[in-house]
Amino acid sequence: MATDLGPVDEKRAKLVRRLDALAHLLDNSIPIPGTGTRFGLDAVIGLVPGFGDAAGALLSCYFVLEAARLGAGFSVILRMLLNIGIETVVGAIPFIGDLFDAGWKANDRNMRLLHHAIDSPDAARKSSKLFVLLVFLLLAAVFAGILALIWYVLQLVFSSGTWTGR
Repeated sequence: MATDLGPVDEKRAKLVRRLDALAHLLDNSIPIPGTGTRFGLDAVIGLVPGFGDAAGALLSCYFVLEAARLGAGFSVILRMLLNIGIETVVGAIPFIGDLFDAGWKANDRNMRLLHHAIDSPDAARKSSKLFVLLVFLLLAAVFAGILALIWYVLQLVFSSGTWTGR
């Protein structure tokens, strides 16, 4: 079935194909012989201490910028940034972070989010809003737990007389 895509649609399709190719290069372009596993240049770049993780995050942010230009919703963009943040923070841990980086594949995840947002924008918006809400609630619970722990420790310190000079 042939369809006549207008110039705008064809431009968008070319951009998405370029983003798909870049995501493949960064996350899945290098096979590990004898396994079904692949990794990409992002994992290799991440091996360079300090610079590698920052460079990988900057490259990944290109996908977010293009997704915004393509009209992905705020919650989809937020999910994409969360994927990049997780990969960057955990990837900064020596050795373990590099293995995580090779398996997490934020660019591939973000392209799946973008395709979902393009193919069915309403469904992507709903699922992304729910995801963002759940992450917010999780972070609020962690923050409340940290505050409760600090309160508990302070009560222990002050009730034991350590700070009263007894």
